[in-house]
Parts: sequence; structure tokens; C-alpha cells
Amino acid sequence: MLNDFHPYLVAALGGVLIGIASWLLWWGLGRIAGVSSITADTLSAPLNPDNWRWAFLAGLIVGGSLLGQSLEIPTLPTRSMALLIPAGLLVGVGTVWGSGCTSGHGVCGLGRLSVRSLVAVLSFMGAGMATVTFMRGAV
Repeated sequence: MLNDFHPYLVAALGGVLIGIASWLLWWGLGRIAGVSSITADTLSAPLNPDNWRWAFLAGLIVGGSLLGQSLEIPTLPTRSMALLIPAGLLVGVGTVWGSGCTSGHGVCGLGRLSVRSLVAVLSFMGAGMATVTFMRGAV
């Protein structure tokens, strides 16, 4: 569809859509759109008649894939499983320690003016910036 990839435009559109989706989930079902909590609840009770979680997770995967293909967004380089598995486990540990994931705190928590989420966002953003700085050898 697009001849040139415009990351700022796509990022802004994505942010708007995430904000609208999280507000609609809160307004429509009274639920917070924290992806880690939704995933954990879905996997712990997969036959629960509360099927909106399955639709939410499927929408993340299928919708993101379809949009990426339709906009001809370049794919990220593949990573080895030796890197992906520990990275995923670290994300899971951080989610448990932080009582939520980045989407839950950053999008939903800050939107509800949660002080706990503000502290979490400042912590993970600071740690992310420090990691990138260290990994690029700028220190």
C-alpha cells in the first residue's frame, strides 16, 4: 500500500489505536487492557465462558500481522531461540515483580493516573535507556 515506510506516522497511528482500544475495553467491559493479565487469565482458564480475552489476544496477533503486511512494513531481523527464550522469561519475571506489564502500566495505568504505574513506567523506561546506552558502548 505504502511505497515508503513512515515509522513516525505508523507509530502515531498505532498509539492512537491502542489508546482507543484500551478505552473501549474499559468503557465497554470495565476491564483493563493489560496484556500480561489478559494472557495469564486466558491460559489459566482456557475454557472460561468469558471469551473476550481470546478475541483480544487473537486481535493483537492477527490484526498486527495483517496491518504489517498491508502496509508493507519491513520485518525485523530474526533472532535465535537462545536469545528469545531467556528474553521472554525475563519479561515474565519483570511482569510478576512489577505487578503488570508495560502496556498495563504505560497505557492503562497512566491513563487512570495511577502513581504505582507512574513509578513502574519511570523504572522500566530508565532501565531500558540505560541498557541501550550500555549495549551501544556509550558509557
